[in-house]
Order: sequence, then structure tokens, then C-alpha cells
Amino acid sequence: MEENKRTNWGLTIALILGTVVVFFPLYMAVIIAFKQPSEMTNDIAGALAFPSRWSLDNFKQAMEVTDFWHSLGNSLLITLATIGLSLLIHSIAGYVIGRGMAEKKSFRLIYLYIVSGMFVPFSILMMPLVKQTAQMGLGNRAGVIILYLVFYMPMNVLLYTGYMKNMPLALEEAANIDGASTWKTFWQIIFPMMTPMHATVAILTALGTWNDVMTPLVIMSGTGQNTLPLAQLNFQTQFGTNYNLAFASYILALIPILLFYIICQKQILNGVANGAVKG
Repeated sequence: MEENKRTNWGLTIALILGTVVVFFPLYMAVIIAFKQPSEMTNDIAGALAFPSRWSLDNFKQAMEVTDFWHSLGNSLLITLATIGLSLLIHSIAGYVIGRGMAEKKSFRLIYLYIVSGMFVPFSILMMPLVKQTAQMGLGNRAGVIILYLVFYMPMNVLLYTGYMKNMPLALEEAANIDGASTWKTFWQIIFPMMTPMHATVAILTALGTWNDVMTPLVIMSGTGQNTLPLAQLNFQTQFGTNYNLAFASYILALIPILLFYIICQKQILNGVANGAVKG
């Protein structure tokens, strides 16, 4: 009994500390976003204090500086297109590789080749990609979307392939007996059953795409088509950073992806658990 109590107390303390670690940065972001520049102080008490007047002025200014609606539209277009194409292309690849690995060793080599892409840093590929996209006329939003499809393919194929290992083969065999083609079997049986993994892939892809700065910066440089993270660089100057406007803009950018996560969260844990199988 005493050991159980100690364990429960330990878990409670760990949960409290974890909650503080997670929510403290969010609290500071909200407080700074509502404060005026004159209220920014170096002492801890002043930094943690509530603003003297709650105002949306910082948010209005941040929206003007970042051309918010235009930047938001670009971010939404790139993110939603990447998610949609990833669900289609990567799920097909995961299905083919997952089922093919049981019959032919060549599929396992293909799987390992694709997954190995996770270990290649973007910094190595950056300069060749900038040159190639410019030569192919893809130094725009379409080029960024295509690159994201390639960048997130290793992780997504890993998840989909692992998920396929938990899906009974009998369902496809029954469909084949009824005369269904492989293509029809995938779209009518397998693809709907992948819903938990679709949610997991969608949120992981959305988080990476929505928050990415480097890829749009090097690919769309000079096009005038800013995403939200790119537009937020306007708050950083040679002589400092306007933290009040910057944090107000960060809060605005956080809202869409937070809503998306809330919608998908019921499926995420189930998808990760079922997909966490070694290929």
C-alpha cells in the first residue's frame, strides 16, 4: 500500500511538472501578445505580470505587417494540398509495399530505400533543390508542395506499411473472390479502414508543413508569395525583434493548426499504436 501511494504521488508530481512545462510557454506567449512595448521589463515579476490593459492592438498590427489573410491563404493552400496528396499517394505506396513485402524481397529493399530518406538532412539537399526547381519552373507554391510530398514520404510510408501489417489479409481475399479488382479493393475496403492512420499522417504532415520556414524561404524567395512563418520574419530586424507583435502573430498562426489537431485527436493515438510495427 505504501509503495502504491509513493508511486501515485510520484506520478502526480510528474504530471504537474509536465503540465507546467507545457503551459508556461503558452502563458508567456499570450501575456506578451497583449502587452504594450512599454510594459516589457527585464525583471521576472514584471515579465510574468498580466498586461495593464487587455487590447487587440498588437493583433491588428501583426495582421497588417504580415498581410495576414494573403499569407494565411498561401499556408492553407500549401498545407491542405500537401495533406490531401500525401493521404492518396503515400497510402497507396504503403499498401503496395506492405502487401508486397510478404511475397517478394525486392519490396523490402524498396521499403528500406524510401525509409532511409528520413536520415538525409535538408541542408544537404537545399542548394541542388533550389537550382533544380528554378530550372523546372517550380520555384513557387507547386514546387513547395511537391517537395513536401517527397520529404514526408519516408515517415508516412513507414506508418502506412506498419498499419498494413495489422490489417487482416482475409478481407482482400474475400473481395477478390467476389470479383473485386485490387484497385477497387483498396478504395472501397482498405482506404476507409486506414482512417486512424490517415488522421495521424494528416496531423504530422500538417504540423511540419504549417510551421516550416526553410523550404518556402529558399524555393519561393522573390515571388512575393509568403506563408505565415515567412511573413513573421518581418518582426526580426537587424537591431532587434518586436516581441509583442511577433507573439501576437504566433498566436494567430497557432489557432488553425490547433483546431485541426482537436478534430483529428480521437484517431491519432489509435493510428500511432497500430502503425508502430517494424517493417
